[in-house]
Amino acid sequence: MIGRPRARTATGLVEGEAQDEVFAFRGIPFAAPPIGANRFGEPRPAAPWDGVRDVSAFGTAPPGPQAPTTGDDWLTLAVWTPDPGAARLPVLVWITGGAYLQCSTANPHFDGARLAAGGAVVVSVNYRVGAEGWAHLDGHPDNRGLLDQIAALRWVKDNIAAFGGDPGNVTVYGQSAGAGSCAALLVMPRAAGLIDRAVLQSLPGTYFTPALAAEVTGHIRAEAGTPDLTDVSPARLLAAVMAVSERMDPRWGPVVHTPTPFSPVVDGEILPVAPWAGLAAGAANGVPLLLGHTRDDARLLAARLGPAEDAEVATLITGLAPTVDAARYRVRFPGSSATALREIALGDWLLRMPTLRLAEAAQAGGSPVWMSELCWEYGPEGACHMLDASLVFGTTDLAGAVTSAGPEAVEQHGALSELMRREYLAFAATGDPGWAAFEPLGRATRVYDVVSTVERYPEERSAAVWRDHRFDVVDLLGTDA
Repeated sequence: MIGRPRARTATGLVEGEAQDEVFAFRGIPFAAPPIGANRFGEPRPAAPWDGVRDVSAFGTAPPGPQAPTTGDDWLTLAVWTPDPGAARLPVLVWITGGAYLQCSTANPHFDGARLAAGGAVVVSVNYRVGAEGWAHLDGHPDNRGLLDQIAALRWVKDNIAAFGGDPGNVTVYGQSAGAGSCAALLVMPRAAGLIDRAVLQSLPGTYFTPALAAEVTGHIRAEAGTPDLTDVSPARLLAAVMAVSERMDPRWGPVVHTPTPFSPVVDGEILPVAPWAGLAAGAANGVPLLLGHTRDDARLLAARLGPAEDAEVATLITGLAPTVDAARYRVRFPGSSATALREIALGDWLLRMPTLRLAEAAQAGGSPVWMSELCWEYGPEGACHMLDASLVFGTTDLAGAVTSAGPEAVEQHGALSELMRREYLAFAATGDPGWAAFEPLGRATRVYDVVSTVERYPEERSAAVWRDHRFDVVDLLGTDA
């Protein structure tokens, strides 16, 4: 394989490097740095350059708790391609999660090389997070993180052919907050025509009203000690956000059970409607969807809470949704401890049931839908949040956790990772991962495990508990959404 590959984009010539079996182009700007007059505004076009731009290194990550600010050119993307000279390879655009607080194309858990080696062009996007991307500021657009993602998708349409990709076959792929972003994109008029398929794993059920978003921003202003956040440095603003994250207001309702005070804002303009209602009304225009979650999606979230008592869990469940109570859970999950019941309920409210309901809404709105659940585990964390994405990317064993679990776990991991990657790539290429589509009666679901099967949706007990709840926007307590 030759090194130093080149590709011509609309703003100039870029030079990447060989990585394993593919070519990598990192740190390509898709928009201007969001500083000065561009800060808290819509993304602006990137400036063109003369000569050859070296894009062998990742761009600076947006300010986040695990990515201190070291520069201001945050709006860049990375591309992995098996062959820049190819024609019409399927394109996967990865929108990373991170609780709407952090993202980085340099995250080794989401390195696109192995996916690209399977026959696709993989794009990973940096977008504004935290208050930079999601705070509700008068005179500035909401959902700046989503607007950045749309700018990146437009870049893909205009430039990806130069990297061997097909601009007419673009799949957005997101997990957790990335899935929440992708679901929002599917119902946004500004994203129309930019998405041909979508993969969503562990969709969070939180989309905010402007009133809730404004209340959160008010707390950040107070923490920063100024009413005007535009004058606050990114590092100082991040510190204020993290302090608010540790002391969330009970008026924010069940949001206090999450690790973040941010979510996309259903402002009626940029994001006109919550995804469940929008997809049910046909806003996705028939885009095929592959949806999934893990069996133990709230294991990591619940573990930080310590042991639970029955009364505490009953109060928590009642606060999650007015149509759900602890008695229903005890009937459906007899013998479960209070701590286990709390984990199940949190996972259902935040991740599993929103994903299931989105599958139902999309199917009703005319989109072909495929559903999956990951049940494989190799340690005490179980089939936890993000494990499905790391299996698809082939990065689960980066730190040797699977290897330390023994040769049986290593063998299972390798086979399952290869299977999931193959099926996800088939979906990106053709719109069909190779198993029966999800529909109201059979509810066929791909269950990934030591032996992977296709069966009826495994979490029907939880679905019965949540049958009367309608996922929509989250508002301040005591306010009608």
